[in-house]
Amino acid sequence: MKSESEPIRDLISRIPLFESLPDDKLSALAKAASIKDYAAREVIVHMGDVWPYLFVVLEGEIGAIKESAKGRALTATTLNEGDLFWGLAFFIEDLPMPVMFQAQTETSICVWTRDVLVPIIKSEGNMSWLLCQMMISRMQLASEIVEELAFQPVMNRLSGLLLDMFGDGEDEYMGRDLTLDDMASRIGTTREMVCRHLYRLAEWGAIDVSRTKLRIENRGLLEKKAGRA
Repeated sequence: MKSESEPIRDLISRIPLFESLPDDKLSALAKAASIKDYAAREVIVHMGDVWPYLFVVLEGEIGAIKESAKGRALTATTLNEGDLFWGLAFFIEDLPMPVMFQAQTETSICVWTRDVLVPIIKSEGNMSWLLCQMMISRMQLASEIVEELAFQPVMNRLSGLLLDMFGDGEDEYMGRDLTLDDMASRIGTTREMVCRHLYRLAEWGAIDVSRTKLRIENRGLLEKKAGRA
């Protein structure tokens, strides 16, 4: 008969950071894991909190959101199923969170404390190397986000977001799951600017937009506005 930790062991064994661990350490890691469930829009951890954990997204979507003193919000990155991330206090004791983690949909994560995981990381050279590579990838992503915000106009960023939302779809309506505030947060602007530019794209014939649905009408034009043509 399988133990309660066996399904967790099977899941984490497929995570690149953990897949090279020997069986005994993988089993110990599974037993030490905590599964946390969150409703859509529920805050996982607030900006400024000390949060010494590392986690893997089992299902759902998490936004890493930076908030300003004036109430503006920027979604620095989005984490999806299989993604792994951490609080800064996992590496440096008492270091506060620079962002808020918020579940964007119903979400489940697998969590470990630094006290459990750090000794295993230190004992496994390959695991330490993989974690370093992951951190470098996150630094590259942060650099790309800063570059985009600094040098791309709002129209480019909004057009790119719409293309990412639709993927390869065209001529089909998609429900507006993201609110104006959500879209503004993801491209670093205000809801008023998002609204203005959505209707400008509609006037140009790039999209068809209503209160509840969106459709790409001219992908080539939208790609041009996003700088991807």
